[in-house]
Amino acid sequence: MTYPQGTAAALIAAALAEVGTIETGDNLTKYGKFTKADGLPWCGSFVNWCANEAGVKIPSMVSTAAGANKIKDLGRWKELPKLGDLCFMDFPHDGVDRISHIGIVAKIGAKSVLCIEGNTSGNGDQRNGGMVMIKQRFLGKEIVGFGRPKYVEYAGDFPIVELPKVATKEKK
Repeated sequence: MTYPQGTAAALIAAALAEVGTIETGDNLTKYGKFTKADGLPWCGSFVNWCANEAGVKIPSMVSTAAGANKIKDLGRWKELPKLGDLCFMDFPHDGVDRISHIGIVAKIGAKSVLCIEGNTSGNGDQRNGGMVMIKQRFLGKEIVGFGRPKYVEYAGDFPIVELPKVATKEKK
């Protein structure tokens, strides 16, 4: 199904179509090429690429910390999620004490969200893992906050997103 350009549904659909994509070398992806940051960690480049595919305008997320600050400057920072929000994360105990990862909110639960994320992994490095995956993230744990793009109004259905039932092969 196709969704109207500029909508949260279109952003989720663009990201969902990329699930299972893996990098071709150390942080080498079409997402990094798109943002002219190939070879760098690419979760933010993935989000920018998906937004471009969906016709959604967002600031650069190549640096997730700088992207979060820009979202705050624009008054688009939120504490609670909506579908299509940008989910900013800081993983406790990973040695990087700042926002260091981003995903796209694709489903909302009571205390968690399902995000479509670039450059993550199943059980390995969550912020530089080499693949596009659907991940469950928890409010009050790794989630720092949400950025809400200005979307085109849309009252239709959204893509259905579920956690995969089978683990995906991971990069070594």
